[in-house]
Amino acid sequence: MPSTGLRINGGEADVAYGIHGSGPALVLVHGTGTRGEAWDEQVQELQGKFTVVTPDLSGSGGTVDHGGPLTLDDLVAEVLAVADHAGLDTFHIAGHSLGAVVALRLAADHPERVRSVVSHAGWAYTDERMTADFRYCLDLLRTDAELGTSLVPQMFPLATLGPRYWAATDRASHEKLVQQIAENGQPGTARQFEVGLTVDLRPLLGRITAPVLVFASTHDRVCGANQQQLLREGIAGASYAEIDTGHNALAEDPQGFAEVLGSFLTQHAGA
Repeated sequence: MPSTGLRINGGEADVAYGIHGSGPALVLVHGTGTRGEAWDEQVQELQGKFTVVTPDLSGSGGTVDHGGPLTLDDLVAEVLAVADHAGLDTFHIAGHSLGAVVALRLAADHPERVRSVVSHAGWAYTDERMTADFRYCLDLLRTDAELGTSLVPQMFPLATLGPRYWAATDRASHEKLVQQIAENGQPGTARQFEVGLTVDLRPLLGRITAPVLVFASTHDRVCGANQQQLLREGIAGASYAEIDTGHNALAEDPQGFAEVLGSFLTQHAGA
């Protein structure tokens, strides 16, 4: 797995990433508590048409850094460093949740590099409800670390999966999922939640010039309809799409997600 080094706030980082396929460049940015491999099914769908790059943000996967606090600027710098190392002069970018925030911030700050943006389950600013949600998650993470409990793996499906998942699952299948979440937990999840607490893109959205798809989940309990509306209002000419899932559409309906993502990217591949 290739990696590239850079200096971020507080020290050095060596950022690992995957790279697959050929064609126009596409960077996929994961959300809080996951890693680049969260995009594996999308990579399989898109690598025949795009050169797909999947960074591991600080706190996740194979990326190694100083272990201290992170900033949104740090995560944007990591994605840019990966793009440079992979030889991507310009690229399309898609992000999920915190990854969508990173993608939008990068598009606002570096419009000359970005050809199009897909923001899935992103948000314009961390309002009071989201602040309470993230702080609760941080409390659960601390409790799990201190007591060896599995509160966060149990909570994540409740917060991020929609009615279709719950209608189709049974106790054994659900318990297997919780176990998988526990086994795949990322060491820097709390650090990424702390970044999420600081988000306010509202002053920057008007600077985004690339085509943007605001991609929402119908049953998103994390980044709800109000946040998607703020993004749509703040980004001139933004397109909109919706998928019948909870927050984590990547896991709940990977095929449906790939269809929406692929359609928008193909439309703008020549941009």
